[in-house]
Amino acid sequence: MEIYSLSGASGTGKSTSALQFAHNHHIRAIIDDGLLIIDGEKVAGTSAKFEKSVLRAVRRAIFDEEAHRTEVLNVLQKYELPSILLIGTSTKMTKKIAERLALGQIKHFYKVEDIRSEKEIDRARFVREIQGQHLMPVPFRQVEQNFFKRFIQRGMDIIAPNRVKIGETTLVRPDFHQQTITIAKTVYTDIVKHVVESNSLVTRIQHLQCIVNQVPRISFEIYLAAPVNYSIPEQILALQQAIADSFSVHFHMEPEQINIRVIGIERKTHYS
Repeated sequence: MEIYSLSGASGTGKSTSALQFAHNHHIRAIIDDGLLIIDGEKVAGTSAKFEKSVLRAVRRAIFDEEAHRTEVLNVLQKYELPSILLIGTSTKMTKKIAERLALGQIKHFYKVEDIRSEKEIDRARFVREIQGQHLMPVPFRQVEQNFFKRFIQRGMDIIAPNRVKIGETTLVRPDFHQQTITIAKTVYTDIVKHVVESNSLVTRIQHLQCIVNQVPRISFEIYLAAPVNYSIPEQILALQQAIADSFSVHFHMEPEQINIRVIGIERKTHYS
């Protein structure tokens, strides 16, 4: 069996990328947080995210409990798997999982930085640290009964380049993740207003909207100053970048979208 390791710090988006990574490398099976996932479906194990404490979650993730380990081993033996992907916070952890499940030596080592961009990692950290959301690479229907009366939300469908669905994700907030920070939408919109109103070529901003699911999506309309002796597309791109940079400074992530619509040209007098 070819064994792959994917490691990275907590909250960097390993589980988010796991299904696509496995598909790209023709890997049917994934071990993630105590679960055995095959072809995008949970087939055995109990998620570490169901635990009440961080210590118990770690023990669950490395198959420290005999009954849990035996359950997964018994199911693994029923499949003829040519390869498997092990996910952990470090290579030490994935090696421990391989040892506990008697899988053999890991042959392929990847870090989350190898498969995710810096922006994607920053966004994942924001969702984890600010909102306390954890992602499971299994369908919503396989999670909801375990998270009764707790935060649970459908994630996204993972679609291959040929438009074939290869899996689903589910967002949860485990009991052991106690500390979250709520950021009001007005904080985001105030930052956008400050950046826009600091731009000498913008005369007005209106219909500013901020949609926050995980990462904010910003949209608004502007009037630009006359005379137009400048490139409008270049100015819009510069304004988008200035907003993205401001979010990076304040939140260490950029908005998912920054949609700007120019609706008019006028002499600059004042904002309304």
